[in-house]
Amino acid sequence: MSNSNNRVIRLLGSTLAAALCCAATLTSAPASAQVVIAPMAPPPPRVEVVPAPRPGYVWDQGRWRWDHGRYVWVGGHWQPVRVGYHWVPGHWAQRGPHWRWIEGHWA
Repeated sequence: MSNSNNRVIRLLGSTLAAALCCAATLTSAPASAQVVIAPMAPPPPRVEVVPAPRPGYVWDQGRWRWDHGRYVWVGGHWQPVRVGYHWVPGHWAQRGPHWRWIEGHWA
């Protein structure tokens, strides 16, 4: 094989590896994922009445959402089950003096 053919094969291999890496990154994060940082801790969670189990779905608890300088309550909702995974609810985590929203996801 000539040197130019080897270079083309290496280039195609590198390009394919980069494309697969990008595709894996894009599919592992929710489409709506964005960094949300609040300057203060969220209020305590509200008590929600969890509906009766629904086949094929898991309940995603309500949460406080940071919206234009204040927390706003967002009620829970059903998430379609992903076979072989479990739902990790979203939550607020303190990072230094601020609070960061960690999006719920399947793991």
